[in-house]
Amino acid sequence: MEDWSVILSIYIHRSLSNVLSLDGAPKSFNMSFLLDLLIISFSCFLFKKWTPWCFSTVLKVQENKNNDIIKSINKFFMNINYINIYNNLVKLTRNKDLYKDFKNQDTFSDRIIFFLLHFAFFLKIYKEDNNKELLQEIYDYIFRQVELSIREIGYGDQSINKKMKDYLNLFYGMIDKIHNWDDLTVESRGNLLEKFLDNAINTEYLANYFEKYKLNLINNTLNSHIKGVVKH
Repeated sequence: MEDWSVILSIYIHRSLSNVLSLDGAPKSFNMSFLLDLLIISFSCFLFKKWTPWCFSTVLKVQENKNNDIIKSINKFFMNINYINIYNNLVKLTRNKDLYKDFKNQDTFSDRIIFFLLHFAFFLKIYKEDNNKELLQEIYDYIFRQVELSIREIGYGDQSINKKMKDYLNLFYGMIDKIHNWDDLTVESRGNLLEKFLDNAINTEYLANYFEKYKLNLINNTLNSHIKGVVKH
Protein backbone atom coordinates (compact mmCIF):
# COMPACT_ATOMS: atom_id res chain seq x y z
CA MET A 1 0.00 0.00 0.00
CA GLU A 2 2.75 2.46 0.94
CA ASP A 3 4.80 1.63 -2.17
CA TRP A 4 1.87 2.50 -4.40
CA SER A 5 1.44 5.83 -2.61
CA VAL A 6 5.10 6.65 -3.22
CA ILE A 7 4.78 5.78 -6.90
CA LEU A 8 1.66 7.92 -7.23
CA SER A 9 3.38 10.76 -5.40
CA ILE A 10 6.31 10.61 -7.86
CA TYR A 11 3.81 10.47 -10.72
CA ILE A 12 2.07 13.61 -9.44
CA HIS A 13 5.34 15.47 -8.87
CA ARG A 14 6.77 14.71 -12.31
CA SER A 15 3.57 15.35 -14.18
CA LEU A 16 3.03 18.74 -12.56
CA SER A 17 6.64 19.86 -12.67
CA ASN A 18 6.09 21.18 -16.21
CA VAL A 19 2.36 21.52 -16.69
CA LEU A 20 2.43 23.63 -19.82
CA SER A 21 4.25 22.90 -23.09
CA LEU A 22 5.95 25.60 -25.14
CA ASP A 23 2.89 26.35 -27.21
CA GLY A 24 0.75 26.75 -24.10
CA ALA A 25 -1.31 23.56 -24.40
CA PRO A 26 -1.28 20.85 -21.73
CA LYS A 27 0.86 17.83 -22.54
CA SER A 28 -0.92 14.53 -23.16
CA PHE A 29 0.80 13.00 -20.12
CA ASN A 30 -0.51 15.81 -17.92
CA MET A 31 -3.92 15.54 -19.50
CA SER A 32 -3.96 11.89 -18.49
CA PHE A 33 -3.09 12.81 -14.92
CA LEU A 34 -5.71 15.56 -14.83
CA LEU A 35 -8.29 13.11 -16.12
CA ASP A 36 -7.34 10.63 -13.37
CA LEU A 37 -7.60 13.37 -10.78
CA LEU A 38 -10.99 14.40 -12.12
CA ILE A 39 -12.25 10.81 -11.88
CA ILE A 40 -10.98 10.52 -8.30
CA SER A 41 -12.54 13.84 -7.31
CA PHE A 42 -15.82 12.90 -8.99
CA SER A 43 -15.84 9.56 -7.16
CA CYS A 44 -15.25 11.30 -3.83
CA PHE A 45 -18.10 13.69 -4.59
CA LEU A 46 -20.55 10.93 -5.48
CA PHE A 47 -19.51 8.60 -2.70
CA LYS A 48 -18.85 10.87 0.29
CA LYS A 49 -18.29 7.91 2.61
CA TRP A 50 -15.69 6.35 0.31
CA THR A 51 -12.35 7.84 -0.67
CA PRO A 52 -10.00 5.93 -3.01
CA TRP A 53 -7.14 4.50 -0.96
CA CYS A 54 -4.50 5.92 -3.29
CA PHE A 55 -5.83 9.45 -2.89
CA SER A 56 -6.25 9.35 0.89
CA THR A 57 -2.87 7.68 1.44
CA VAL A 58 -1.01 10.26 -0.65
CA LEU A 59 -2.70 13.09 1.20
CA LYS A 60 -1.84 11.56 4.56
CA VAL A 61 1.81 10.97 3.62
CA GLN A 62 2.12 14.54 2.33
CA GLU A 63 0.42 15.97 5.41
CA ASN A 64 2.81 14.12 7.73
CA LYS A 65 5.81 15.33 5.75
CA ASN A 66 4.55 18.92 5.81
CA ASN A 67 3.99 18.75 9.58
CA ASP A 68 7.52 17.42 10.10
CA ILE A 69 8.95 20.24 7.97
CA ILE A 70 6.98 22.87 9.90
CA LYS A 71 8.14 21.43 13.24
CA SER A 72 11.76 21.45 12.05
CA ILE A 73 11.51 25.06 10.87
CA ASN A 74 9.91 26.18 14.14
CA LYS A 75 12.54 24.35 16.19
CA PHE A 76 15.32 25.92 14.12
CA PHE A 77 14.11 29.47 14.67
CA MET A 78 13.46 28.81 18.37
CA ASN A 79 17.03 27.60 18.73
CA ILE A 80 18.25 30.82 17.16
CA ASN A 81 16.42 32.66 19.93
CA TYR A 82 17.84 30.47 22.68
CA ILE A 83 21.40 31.20 21.60
CA ASN A 84 21.00 34.67 23.11
CA ILE A 85 20.52 33.04 26.51
CA TYR A 86 23.55 30.81 26.00
CA ASN A 87 25.76 33.69 24.84
CA ASN A 88 24.74 35.79 27.83
CA LEU A 89 25.61 32.95 30.22
CA VAL A 90 29.01 32.59 28.54
CA LYS A 91 29.57 36.35 28.81
CA LEU A 92 28.78 36.30 32.53
CA THR A 93 31.15 33.37 33.01
CA ARG A 94 34.00 35.39 31.46
CA ASN A 95 33.76 38.08 34.15
CA LYS A 96 37.36 38.26 35.47
CA ASP A 97 36.20 39.46 38.89
CA LEU A 98 34.76 36.00 39.56
CA TYR A 99 38.26 34.51 39.51
CA LYS A 100 40.24 37.29 41.19
CA ASP A 101 40.50 35.52 44.57
CA PHE A 102 41.14 32.00 43.31
CA LYS A 103 43.91 29.99 44.95
CA ASN A 104 45.14 28.73 41.59
CA GLN A 105 44.77 29.69 37.96
CA ASP A 106 41.20 29.13 36.80
CA THR A 107 40.55 26.13 34.56
CA PHE A 108 37.92 25.06 32.06
CA SER A 109 36.25 23.13 34.86
CA ASP A 110 35.99 26.31 36.98
CA ARG A 111 34.40 28.18 34.09
CA ILE A 112 31.90 25.39 33.50
CA ILE A 113 30.95 25.48 37.20
CA PHE A 114 30.30 29.22 37.04
CA PHE A 115 28.32 28.70 33.85
CA LEU A 116 26.16 26.06 35.53
CA LEU A 117 25.66 28.19 38.64
CA HIS A 118 24.40 31.09 36.53
CA PHE A 119 22.07 28.76 34.67
CA ALA A 120 20.83 27.21 37.94
CA PHE A 121 19.80 30.66 39.23
CA PHE A 122 18.25 31.37 35.83
CA LEU A 123 15.95 28.33 36.08
CA LYS A 124 15.23 28.99 39.76
CA ILE A 125 13.85 32.45 38.98
CA TYR A 126 11.91 31.68 35.82
CA LYS A 127 10.49 28.24 36.53
CA GLU A 128 7.54 29.57 38.56
CA ASP A 129 5.89 31.96 36.11
CA ASN A 130 6.78 30.51 32.71
CA ASN A 131 5.80 27.67 30.44
CA LYS A 132 7.49 24.45 31.56
CA GLU A 133 7.79 23.20 27.98
CA LEU A 134 9.61 26.38 26.98
CA LEU A 135 12.03 26.07 29.90
CA GLN A 136 12.62 22.42 29.01
CA GLU A 137 13.54 23.43 25.46
CA ILE A 138 15.94 26.06 26.82
CA TYR A 139 17.44 23.49 29.19
CA ASP A 140 17.94 20.98 26.35
CA TYR A 141 19.48 23.62 24.11
CA ILE A 142 21.89 24.91 26.74
CA PHE A 143 23.22 21.45 27.55
CA ARG A 144 23.59 20.62 23.86
CA GLN A 145 25.80 23.70 23.58
CA VAL A 146 27.79 22.59 26.63
CA GLU A 147 28.36 19.22 24.98
CA LEU A 148 29.52 20.91 21.78
CA SER A 149 31.96 23.03 23.81
CA ILE A 150 33.42 19.89 25.36
CA ARG A 151 33.80 18.32 21.93
CA GLU A 152 35.58 21.40 20.62
CA ILE A 153 38.36 21.09 23.20
CA GLY A 154 39.10 17.56 22.05
CA TYR A 155 37.25 15.09 24.26
CA GLY A 156 36.27 11.75 22.71
CA ASP A 157 32.76 10.27 22.75
CA GLN A 158 33.30 8.11 25.83
CA SER A 159 34.91 10.96 27.77
CA ILE A 160 32.12 13.33 26.71
CA ASN A 161 29.42 10.98 27.96
CA LYS A 162 31.13 10.70 31.34
CA LYS A 163 31.73 14.47 31.54
CA MET A 164 28.14 15.29 30.65
CA LYS A 165 26.87 12.87 33.27
CA ASP A 166 29.13 14.50 35.87
CA TYR A 167 28.03 18.00 34.87
CA LEU A 168 24.34 17.06 34.95
CA ASN A 169 24.70 15.57 38.43
CA LEU A 170 26.58 18.68 39.52
CA PHE A 171 23.88 20.91 38.06
CA TYR A 172 21.08 19.06 39.85
CA GLY A 173 23.08 19.43 43.06
CA MET A 174 23.24 23.19 42.47
CA ILE A 175 19.50 23.39 41.85
CA ASP A 176 18.87 21.56 45.10
CA LYS A 177 21.29 23.68 47.17
CA ILE A 178 20.13 27.09 45.95
CA HIS A 179 16.46 26.23 46.37
CA ASN A 180 16.41 27.95 49.79
CA TRP A 181 18.89 30.67 48.81
CA ASP A 182 16.64 33.49 50.03
CA ASP A 183 16.51 32.03 53.54
CA LEU A 184 20.29 31.86 53.95
CA THR A 185 22.69 34.37 55.47
CA VAL A 186 25.59 35.75 53.45
CA GLU A 187 27.95 33.42 55.31
CA SER A 188 25.75 30.38 54.62
CA ARG A 189 25.53 31.36 50.95
CA GLY A 190 29.32 31.58 50.81
CA ASN A 191 29.65 28.14 52.39
CA LEU A 192 27.18 26.79 49.85
CA LEU A 193 29.17 28.16 46.92
CA GLU A 194 32.42 26.86 48.40
CA LYS A 195 31.11 23.30 47.96
CA PHE A 196 31.18 23.84 44.21
CA LEU A 197 34.09 26.27 44.00
CA ASP A 198 36.85 24.88 46.21
CA ASN A 199 39.36 27.01 44.28
CA ALA A 200 37.75 30.23 45.52
CA ILE A 201 38.88 32.08 48.65
CA ASN A 202 36.51 35.04 48.93
CA THR A 203 33.15 33.25 48.81
CA GLU A 204 31.44 36.19 50.52
CA TYR A 205 32.12 38.29 47.41
CA LEU A 206 30.64 35.51 45.26
CA ALA A 207 27.60 35.27 47.53
CA ASN A 208 26.91 38.98 47.07
CA TYR A 209 27.56 38.67 43.34
CA PHE A 210 24.98 35.90 42.86
CA GLU A 211 22.46 37.78 45.01
CA LYS A 212 22.79 40.76 42.64
CA TYR A 213 22.54 38.40 39.67
CA LYS A 214 19.35 36.90 41.13
CA LEU A 215 17.80 40.36 41.53
CA ASN A 216 18.76 41.21 37.98
CA LEU A 217 16.94 38.11 36.76
CA ILE A 218 13.85 39.11 38.74
CA ASN A 219 13.89 42.56 37.13
CA ASN A 220 14.01 41.11 33.60
CA THR A 221 11.52 38.84 31.90
CA LEU A 222 12.40 35.50 30.33
CA ASN A 223 11.35 36.95 26.99
CA SER A 224 13.95 39.71 27.32
CA HIS A 225 16.66 37.04 27.67
CA ILE A 226 15.35 35.22 24.60
CA LYS A 227 15.40 38.45 22.58
CA GLY A 228 18.82 39.42 23.94
CA VAL A 229 17.72 42.79 25.40
CA VAL A 230 18.59 42.17 29.06
CA LYS A 231 19.21 45.21 31.26
CA HIS A 232 22.19 44.75 33.60
